[in-house]
Amino acid sequence: MVRTDTLPRASSLWSLHEPGDFLDCYSVPSTLTPREAADRGLALPGWADALLRVRNSLVRPFGLKTGTAEEPIFPTCLETEDELILGTDDKHLNFRIGVIRQDGRLYMSTWVHPHNVWGRAYLRLVMPFHILISRGAVARMATPG
Repeated sequence: MVRTDTLPRASSLWSLHEPGDFLDCYSVPSTLTPREAADRGLALPGWADALLRVRNSLVRPFGLKTGTAEEPIFPTCLETEDELILGTDDKHLNFRIGVIRQDGRLYMSTWVHPHNVWGRAYLRLVMPFHILISRGAVARMATPG
């Protein structure tokens, strides 16, 4: 059901993308709005939430963003009827999660722009977890067709 895909050209994430940036995309058939899909998909399962808590504990001493109830780690950057962009800029990298609806499918993409060697190392370290979490998030966004 979840497929590796190409982010639609209509996505606002393309305006951020530069050579060397990371950009992935997964999609599923869905009738949800981008906000509904993000709310459902980004409600992490227990194991992924535990990994995020470990990550936050490890990076907090280095001054990296960890998110709070007042300032979520995934604040809204853009929201339209067909697209939602969440994310932030940090010392080591900038990242955005985009959810766009097009032709009966929802596409979720993660864009990352590393600033330095620490950002590139961090991206390599989290990549296996990112793939599992992203594919699971997109699977939760699917609606019966």
